[in-house]
Amino acid sequence: MDIMLFHSTHGLRPAVRDAADRLRAAGHEVWTPDLFAGRTFDTVEEGMAFKDETGKDELLKRAVLAAAPYSERGLVYGGFSLGAAIAQTLALGDEKARGLLLLHGTSDIAENASVDELPVQLHVAEPDPFEPDDWLSAWYLRMRAIGADVEVYRYRGAGHLYTDPGLPDYDAEAAEATWKAALGFLDTL
Repeated sequence: MDIMLFHSTHGLRPAVRDAADRLRAAGHEVWTPDLFAGRTFDTVEEGMAFKDETGKDELLKRAVLAAAPYSERGLVYGGFSLGAAIAQTLALGDEKARGLLLLHGTSDIAENASVDELPVQLHVAEPDPFEPDDWLSAWYLRMRAIGADVEVYRYRGAGHLYTDPGLPDYDAEAAEATWKAALGFLDTL
């Protein structure tokens, strides 16, 4: 499977590269574009400030340009938090998308979005301050309404970016469960 994996507001950290290596070891081809041009951040606040300064449209443009050379192959889009939001936006706009793997985040869904049974797997903490229950319920219903085939995994007590061992949110048990489910999901595509 060809996977385009986008980083969080912390930037292209070692955890993203490690995740890509884990996916490669399972036989997938993975790209990890650096939407922040080499910048990484220790806190969400610093990363969000940089994201806001750069602008959502510019980040989406960078993501589209990174994916464009490979999109004809039928990509699986994936990402962490902010990267998940970007991955969702690209997958819903790419009729050749083969799947969507969302880790720690979702995004608004365009009014005119429509997919044909796009396989989607979401992994989020429970509770997650960035993905409140009401939002997730509405997101799930909307994704189903536009034609996505959605699976949601919740991890009680885990922090927002629980798959990143370099951050305080890290939860080894939840991270391992996430990767086991994610690899199983990718094997079905």
